[in-house]
Amino acid sequence: MPLGRELPQLLRQRLFYKGRKFNFEVNSLRLPNNAEGEWECVRHPGGALAVPVTADGQLILVRQYRFAVQGRLLEFPAGTLEPHEDPLVTIQREIEEETGYRAHQWQKLGEFFLAPGYSDEIIYAYMAQDLEKLETQPAQDEDEDIETLLFTPEQLEKAIVEGAVDAKSIASFFLARSFL
Repeated sequence: MPLGRELPQLLRQRLFYKGRKFNFEVNSLRLPNNAEGEWECVRHPGGALAVPVTADGQLILVRQYRFAVQGRLLEFPAGTLEPHEDPLVTIQREIEEETGYRAHQWQKLGEFFLAPGYSDEIIYAYMAQDLEKLETQPAQDEDEDIETLLFTPEQLEKAIVEGAVDAKSIASFFLARSFL
């Protein structure tokens, strides 16, 4: 944000919907030019994502059903942070639950806002290496429909061009690209 610019003044904040994973609020603001309006915002606790890389350089992704788009998307394993949970703890749990692998080496790739036009969700991205296949596959949550797949970086790039990959996975892939 440029120095010297005033921030809008919050006039009223209303919780419109309190959900299981996020809240939706409507805010009345006064802009520095004195114009007033309402802005909607999804309040989200944040998420953590892993770019799992096998010893032979393949990437582990999941194909997951997403109701909002009425279809399945390719994604890196990810999960929503629990209250006061470290993002690394979140993704260490999620990678095992979603893929059946445990990573013994972790590297933080960065963090980014997912969709700041309407949400405050931050994604914490990590690279997961030195993978161990778990002997017993963890049970998926009842509300999940997940298939684990292996891709070369080139195959993933093709899937990205075809529109089969979600935005958080695309951004994280490019954060990890120099390490692959």
